[in-house]
Amino acid sequence: MQFTAEHLALSDTVKRFVENEINPYSDEWEKAGHFPAHDVFKKLGNLGLLGIKYDTAYGGMGLDFSYSMVASEALGVANCGGVPLAIGVQTDMCTPALHRFGSDELKREYLAPAIAGDMVGCIGVSEVGGGSDVAALKTTAKSDGDDYVINGSKMWITNGMQADWCCLLANTSEGKVHENKSLIIVPMDAKGIERQKIDKLGMRSSDTAQLFFDNVRVPKRNLIGIEGTGFMMQMLQFQEERLYGAANSLLMMDRLIDLTIEYCKERSTFGTPLIHNQVIHFRLAELRTEVELLRSLTYRAVEDYVAGKDVTRLASMAKLKCGRLTREVTDSCLQYWGGMGFTWDNPLARAYRDGRLVSIGGGADEIMLGIIAKLEGTLPKKAR
Repeated sequence: MQFTAEHLALSDTVKRFVENEINPYSDEWEKAGHFPAHDVFKKLGNLGLLGIKYDTAYGGMGLDFSYSMVASEALGVANCGGVPLAIGVQTDMCTPALHRFGSDELKREYLAPAIAGDMVGCIGVSEVGGGSDVAALKTTAKSDGDDYVINGSKMWITNGMQADWCCLLANTSEGKVHENKSLIIVPMDAKGIERQKIDKLGMRSSDTAQLFFDNVRVPKRNLIGIEGTGFMMQMLQFQEERLYGAANSLLMMDRLIDLTIEYCKERSTFGTPLIHNQVIHFRLAELRTEVELLRSLTYRAVEDYVAGKDVTRLASMAKLKCGRLTREVTDSCLQYWGGMGFTWDNPLARAYRDGRLVSIGGGADEIMLGIIAKLEGTLPKKAR
């Protein structure tokens, strides 16, 4: 993929934002268990960073997805995972279907304020009974005159405690599980919604909620696209989410390897710097190589996506590799920090906790393997 001067300038802008507006406060936000999403998103919105790939008619930059990828990669210089995750929910998880399939009225009411940073969005797919098994969700949105009446609950909702609206996937009919679902924009101040904060192992600077819907009324004009096409739209959203996650991990892993190299140069055992141990400098070389391979795969997938190609296979591979490599890098590097790596505020310890989510959220590793195996034609017929 060829990077233009505009790509590089955008990357520099995002990195400066992280250095000035996120990293100085991340320790405080980690301890608090949330960050001030409305304040941070408004600053991002003022820079145009929440609508890079979206139409200028709604306040976006009107650029292609490669620019969004550059921004998500640049967010990897953050010294916490939670805030970039929350930003990614806004830019690449709860808004793609709204932008692609939503009515002009719906986009002006919800997308434009999200791009401006005046509203915080969240995506409501996962439930207590399952996250990766999207077809099995139980939340319903039943027709009643000009409204949908929503009942059910959603689990592990990033931005859920602060969100102004939710892009909700719900069953709108009793039909086949891949044809009975719809995406609906639900204002989070609607009567009948209850939020409950979830305490987590990692990603502690982003708030995560369980949402309860008790006879919540939403006008049918809040439907995205056509009723019954929600599953398909969500699968499309997942592609951008997975590419976002892969790109966002790259500089994070580079940073951890850099920190470990420096630490191993400074730390000596038995009179010799740790970095002089072949087992260590060879292992770090291996890890750096793996990161570069993931970078190449991610760039290729994004290039194909921009060209209009189906990237389900490559995006699934990037997501799978990203989750596994994040775990490998954090675990391996933490080992070389010894006891210091096991302390709570150590950067490797934080990344170890944050990174564990990558193999679970947005489609677990096993789901990615299933998708890849299906596309390779290796699944038994009954498993397809």
